[in-house]
Amino acid sequence: MEKERMVGDPRALNTYTIPDRYPIPRIYERLAQLSQAKFLTAMASLKVFHQNVLTDTSKKLLRIIVHCGIYEYLRMPFSMRDLPSHYQRIMNTIFPEELSEGWPSIYIDDIIVCPETLENNLKILERVLQK
Repeated sequence: MEKERMVGDPRALNTYTIPDRYPIPRIYERLAQLSQAKFLTAMASLKVFHQNVLTDTSKKLLRIIVHCGIYEYLRMPFSMRDLPSHYQRIMNTIFPEELSEGWPSIYIDDIIVCPETLENNLKILERVLQK
């Protein structure tokens, strides 16, 4: 059983943030690409949103106040409006060469490769895992 987690609701804070308009790929376009694949490998980042460390100012804004004290997130919580765009930008920054070559397909925290041969699949996986 997982340990208990404190959960806040940052929707009110979302109304004060400036929207991040970084484009997220359209899922139906990605699915159309994948439907032609002979080989397919999908990798998902673990607990990706909790990898983003918060600034001191953000920690204060995201405080959770309860009867027994005040809690602060140390990492980005779910439900922040711009988090998917933020992470898409990070992933695209990590893999610029690969994206310019036409692979992989990156959708927020998922990396999907679909090469023509099994040999190319292994080469691509090695390259992705080295990042």
